Order: sequence, then C-alpha cells, then structure tokens
Amino acid sequence: MFEAAPVAIVPAGDVWFGPGHPLGFVLGPCVIESAAHAVDIGLAIADLARRTGYPVVFKASYDKANRTSLASFRGPGLAEGLRILAAVKARTGLPILTDIHEPAHAAPAAEVADVLQIPAFLCRQTDLLAAAARTGRTVNVKKGQFLAPKDMRHVVAKLRDSGTSRVLITERGTSFGYNNLVVDMRALPMLRELGCPVIFDVTHSLQLPGAGDGVTTGLAEYIQPLAQAGVGAGVDGVFMEVHEDPARAKSDAANALSLDLVEPLLHRLVAIDRVVHRG
Repeated sequence: MFEAAPVAIVPAGDVWFGPGHPLGFVLGPCVIESAAHAVDIGLAIADLARRTGYPVVFKASYDKANRTSLASFRGPGLAEGLRILAAVKARTGLPILTDIHEPAHAAPAAEVADVLQIPAFLCRQTDLLAAAARTGRTVNVKKGQFLAPKDMRHVVAKLRDSGTSRVLITERGTSFGYNNLVVDMRALPMLRELGCPVIFDVTHSLQLPGAGDGVTTGLAEYIQPLAQAGVGAGVDGVFMEVHEDPARAKSDAANALSLDLVEPLLHRLVAIDRVVHRG
C-alpha cells in the first residue's frame, strides 16, 4: 500500500520550495529568442520580484527539441544559450531554470542553471534522469501527460537512487482525448504525497497539442482561473511562461501570459496561498 512521505524543502538557488516557505514562481519566456530579449525580460521579472518580495526563478529554454514542425524556431542551442542564461543570471541575480534533452547536456547546463528541468515527454528516460541527478543541481521533472500521479514515484526513485534528494515535480496536465489536456486537481496533493514540492505549470496545462496547422495552440485566457485553482489545491510553486507580446513569441505564443498581467495575478495567487496555509 502506498504511504505518503513528508514533503521535503528543496532549493532553487536562493529560492526555496516546500513547507514553511512562501509560494514560489517560475517565470520567463518559453525559449531564448535573443540575448537582448532574454536579458530585458529577465530584468523586468527581477524588478517585479524586488518590488513585491515574491520568490522568483527565471526560466527559458536554449533548445526546444520537441517542436511540432521542423521549421519551428528551436532557440540558440546549448553553448550560446548557456552564455545568454549566464548573462541573465549576472544582470538580474535571479536563479535560473532550463530544460535538458540529452544526458550530455546535464553537466554543462548545471554550470549555469540552478535547476535542471526534465521535459514531460522524457520523464521516464533513465539516463537523462541519472545524468541530471549526478550534477548536484536541483532537478525539476515534469509529470508525463501519459502518467498517473503516483506513477511518478518511479521517476523520483530513479533520481534519488542516482544521488539527489533535490527533486521538484511539476504537473502540466494529462492527455484527454485528441489535442487536449486536462488537469485533475487531485493530482496535485497526490504528487506531494511522494515527498517532493509540487510546481503547477499553468502554461503547458492549457496547451492544445498539435491542434494548430503544424503548431501547438492553447487557451491562455484561462490562465488566471486555472492558476487560482492550483494554488487553492496547495501547490508549492506556479510555473508560467510570460512574454511582453505573446502574439509575437517564437514558441508557445498561444499559452504565454502577457507581462503586464503577471503582477496582478501573482498578488491574487499569493493571497489565495495565505488563506490555504492560514493556521
């Protein structure tokens, strides 16, 4: 019989996720579009974090290896992407999260990133998980769209057996028929029972995978209610891709939150979190 484990406290640079710590946020563009864009949006996010006092991790991908079309923009690649992320870190002071797709990318990415993220489609890839764990960095693994929440215990075990206790689990929706995802709110406390802080990826939960003409579309208009529901269910952090002009984003344009809407939503989510954890 499955027995729930106490939830650990896990660092992401100087941001901590888990019991006793405030609701944290993972924010940034889906992909690095250019050095200037990444730094500019990073500075805007850092300014928000300073003004509000909310704990924030900056997120951007150097390579989107699972785009729908071969013609889709993937990013600058490993070497240039890590150089840009290092510049964002130096200019903003924010912790950095980026995803890796190959075991060989784990060690170089860990030289810059505070958190290595395992994409949902790759969450069962043993060699990738082990390589990420061996770096000593926190590993954020996204639950596969094809997995039940408690199936993630095997993924967590691979990471722990490979040498790390610094594990975050991210919920990003479950496949629901063709071209659709649904979030079962029961999954959020179920994932926390594995002993890891849980992040709710609102952005990717609202994707409509492959539903466009060679692109993934989405339902960004539902970011606020879905995020509120997730925080109400007791998550430790919220992941949202943000962009100053979502319609022009080079990846996940249909799911990104406009930068000018981020701060009001964060205030609302923090207020909900305080009610959930009052007393």
